Formats: sequence, C-alpha cells, structure tokens
Amino acid sequence: MQITASTVSLTVDDLAASRWFFTTHLGYIEQAAADGFASLSRNDAAVDVVLLARGNEVLPADQRDQRASGLILALTGTGIADEEKRLRAAGVEITMPLREEPWGERLFQVTDPNGVIVQFVEWVSPSGTDSA
Repeated sequence: MQITASTVSLTVDDLAASRWFFTTHLGYIEQAAADGFASLSRNDAAVDVVLLARGNEVLPADQRDQRASGLILALTGTGIADEEKRLRAAGVEITMPLREEPWGERLFQVTDPNGVIVQFVEWVSPSGTDSA
C-alpha cells in the first residue's frame, strides 16, 4: 500500500463553527461539503481534516455520539511566533501560550469552538546547546 494523503476525521457538535474556525484562522480550504460533513485541506503538507456532525448516520452507530476530545491536532512548521501573533491579533484565544521546551520544541495551542485543540510546533536547537 502507498499512502497518498493523511486525514483526521473529527466529530463535532457544531460543524459550521469548526469549519469557520479552520477556514478563517488556520488557512484550510473547503474541498467538499454536504449535510453534516465538510472536507478541508491546505495547500501545504498539513493533514486534511474531515468534520462530521455529531449524530451523523454515516458513522457506525457506536460512534455517532462521540466527540473529538483528548486529541491534539499538531501542525509542525516554521515561524510559529509570528503565527501566534497573527492569531492573537485576529482575536483567537491562545489556550497555551508560546513556550520552548528544553529538548528544542517550541509550541503553542489554540482551541476551536468545539474544543478541538490545535497545537503549532516548531523544532529549534535545544536549550543549552551551542548551535555554532
């Protein structure tokens, strides 16, 4: 098997709110939509996102009432300090402020209206190491 794309499917209570958040603030573009469904992608290496309305009959019966929870959608890139400033200026609540871990991970988080956590990550030289 050859994998040609990666997609995360998120079940949410308010599909329109998550679709708006992802397209307005995170650069996603709606590729397809129907009642209770939206497929989103970006023009880069970010994972595609499918939003499903909770209760959608397309889902198996035992999954219809579940919500996206306990999941962090991590997007790894560069220039995340500027991205945090842009999102903050746009009125997006930063739910975990920008920080840098000793092992070289710079990150911050936002949360969409349905509680989907989106984490931005940038890898840098670990603290205490000489990059020269």
